[in-house]
Amino acid sequence: MGVETIIDRDAAVDSSVRGSEARVDTAVAETNGRLALTAALAASTALAACGGGSADGGGNAFFGPGLGAGPAGGSGSGSEGVQAGSLTPIATTSTGQTWLYTEAKSDDEAARFLLQAQFSATEAEIAAVRAKGLLPWLGEQADAPATQTAWQWLNGKAYNTVNVDDMIWRELIKSSDGFRKRMALVFSEIFVVSANELGSSWPHHMMAQYWDMLAAGVTGNFRDLLEAVTLNPAMGFYLNTRGNQKENNSGRQPDENYAREVMQLMTLGLHQLNADGSVRRGAEGQPLDSYTQEDVTNLARVFTGYDVDIKEAERNAFTRPDGGRSESNQWTQRRMVVTPSRHSLLEAKFLGATVPARAANAESAAAALKTALDTLFNHPNVGPFIGKQVIQRLVTSNPSPAYVARVSSVFADNGAGVRGDMKSVFAAVLLDNEARGPAGLSDPDFGRLREPMLRLVQWGRSFGVESALDTWKIGSTSDPAGRLGQSPLRSPSVFNFFRPGYVPPSTVLAREGKSAPEFQLVNETSVGGYLNFMQGVLVNGFASKDVIASYAVEKSLVVDAAALVRRINLVLCANQLSPETLALITGALATPPVASTSDDTLKMNRIHAAILLVMASPDYLIQK
Repeated sequence: MGVETIIDRDAAVDSSVRGSEARVDTAVAETNGRLALTAALAASTALAACGGGSADGGGNAFFGPGLGAGPAGGSGSGSEGVQAGSLTPIATTSTGQTWLYTEAKSDDEAARFLLQAQFSATEAEIAAVRAKGLLPWLGEQADAPATQTAWQWLNGKAYNTVNVDDMIWRELIKSSDGFRKRMALVFSEIFVVSANELGSSWPHHMMAQYWDMLAAGVTGNFRDLLEAVTLNPAMGFYLNTRGNQKENNSGRQPDENYAREVMQLMTLGLHQLNADGSVRRGAEGQPLDSYTQEDVTNLARVFTGYDVDIKEAERNAFTRPDGGRSESNQWTQRRMVVTPSRHSLLEAKFLGATVPARAANAESAAAALKTALDTLFNHPNVGPFIGKQVIQRLVTSNPSPAYVARVSSVFADNGAGVRGDMKSVFAAVLLDNEARGPAGLSDPDFGRLREPMLRLVQWGRSFGVESALDTWKIGSTSDPAGRLGQSPLRSPSVFNFFRPGYVPPSTVLAREGKSAPEFQLVNETSVGGYLNFMQGVLVNGFASKDVIASYAVEKSLVVDAAALVRRINLVLCANQLSPETLALITGALATPPVASTSDDTLKMNRIHAAILLVMASPDYLIQK
């Protein structure tokens, strides 16, 4: 039994929308003992599955005293369907009582939690969550000791034998700290630096260090992470703070790129926000801007004078295989430093703060930077702006205002008087009953389209993928026609792969004003590319089968098609395949029969077919 994916780019996906209704035509046909996926499950399929989409804690070492503390009055939002004993009241905020789930009472609940909190939900991971409880598991994951850094791995290989793609796929698929790496990936899509546009003698090392910085800082404080991002060489190259100079008499002005994007994309957003993420409006109903062009111009002065920190002894210290010489790569691990003579000394006023005119020395430049970052960090927009995006990346594209407000409240104060405690923010996102409660499972507006790169990582972690040579030659998967249309650390622009407020046009989502950010990646080309790519990957892996899955558990279940599909349903979908989808896939696998005496090719074909059909189903593509 082989798997054949028939992709007609003009007919496989009927993504035209008639009467604002997404039309889906999907079938699995059996042809001469082979499976033919005769209509690619695609943009319109996934849209139909999600209901439719332009535009944009004391007593716990992990959390502040407010988390896990005393009772609260009021009625929590979105608590319908909650069973007594499964929730713990933790705090009272302006939005009412906040509830956190404390445990997973079934494998389904544990798997659902894991697939939001990290990349995979294997049986061992499910058992660990059920045994430890949700909050202790999160604390253990966040406080786990650091593993070998990506920079160390890259530097341990021969010059130019591995690159940023090899590095990041290894980090995402092989690393033991899946929670930390999942959160780092979230912030790589907020603090965007793309390997596509880095010009330097050591671009791969720069990106590896940037990733290590995100992974190390993502469970700390947002203020510290913001400073680390600002002074990182990769960000310096990407958004032009590296080499940015002060104004002069010839008319040169400081580059405003980072000043604009750090406000628009990394902290504030375009418009003033209420704590629940809604846009504040003026007397005539117009959205109120969160910053002005004058704010950008003045803030840009603070980000002048910075460059990479190359020591004199490191210049021309490295000999390349071609005999050429360059500086050694140690500077890629250091923060940028300021040259006072290149730093603007003019007064800078922005967002209600003032950096006074100052002397030309490193201390005054550091003080100016501190004022700028403190001002950004303490702006009331940051909690709802960042909190909502974290919810969108992990849980649902359209969180309720009350959900956003609860997360924003924890960002403002973790219960111990600390602002920006990201451990507590992640807990607030993942343990909120809007994320954990059963209501979302049947709500057509709840959930999110799984990003293509996450699907590949989940496949790798779920089915025992290894690289025998430890080179992880998966490469860039950015090509939508032949690969995934998305590759980690390779955003096409500083605006990420998609806009947080993207609404697929002419759909139910558009009519209802709902967003579906990941659908900005979806079109007929990307759908066909994904299915064909995954078909080949399931069978052949990468790099002449150096990177390949073991399918060890699946091999033990292969003679029982129903048991095989049940296992795949659990680890990939948290048992969220509908009975109809389960029956369809299981029935398609029944012919030809597979017995313990069947040859390995027949057995592996059944395994590959089962995984492909699940990963092509709308029940899988929409994560709830």
